[in-house]
Amino acid sequence: MTALEGKRILITGAARGLGRAFAEAAAEAGAKVAIADILEAEGEAVAAGLRARGCAATFRFIDLADPETVALAIDGAVDWLGGLDGLVNNAAVATGIGGKSFEEIDLETWDRVMSVNVRGTWLVTRAAAPALRAARRGKVVNIASDSALWGAPNLLHYVASNGAVIAMTRALARELGPHGIAVNTVAPGLTVVEDHAPAERHQLHIDGRAMRRRQLPADIVGTVLFLLSDGADFVTGQLLAVNGGFVMT
Repeated sequence: MTALEGKRILITGAARGLGRAFAEAAAEAGAKVAIADILEAEGEAVAAGLRARGCAATFRFIDLADPETVALAIDGAVDWLGGLDGLVNNAAVATGIGGKSFEEIDLETWDRVMSVNVRGTWLVTRAAAPALRAARRGKVVNIASDSALWGAPNLLHYVASNGAVIAMTRALARELGPHGIAVNTVAPGLTVVEDHAPAERHQLHIDGRAMRRRQLPADIVGTVLFLLSDGADFVTGQLLAVNGGFVMT
């Protein structure tokens, strides 16, 4: 596993699922980790579990739809961490919104997805930018989805939000590159986490992959840790699809 000894890392949406896997792996690789999530009890439990294993971890409440809590969470995390070397923008509205055609999506749901997934990613990155600049070799890893690469049907709002994150990554890489900050996107395929998708949807992905099996959180962790490490100092503006070959970029 890539060593992150002494790195100060903030991960949003880390109370469960992929974000939790990233937080646990980063902490075990030697990083000091701040977990930010809207799920307070779950996030506190993850941080407490890491501390019980001898890792340095804390929790900060964040609601990406609320700019005030974003600012408070980032400021609090950076203060506890003593700076910031890496940011993982993982938090997003991703479950319980699918199965509707583009004509059936209601305005409230569309706006919520865009507010959290797109505007929220921008707000977090903007709030973290001063600390990342001070680190001189800062890293931003945005977590999107390969749904934006193949155009998953009946999920237009989510697909569009991930397409926006991928485009934002490239623009941010240009703006933050002069400050030594690398910005990249990881686009996982459908992954087995707590909130399971229907079996037929998993089978669709398995059948379309070059590697024909279910995707697990562990399949993505190594890529994220690499992009947070010094080994990725000259990798920026890139999109890495981690999906077993379901989509090849």
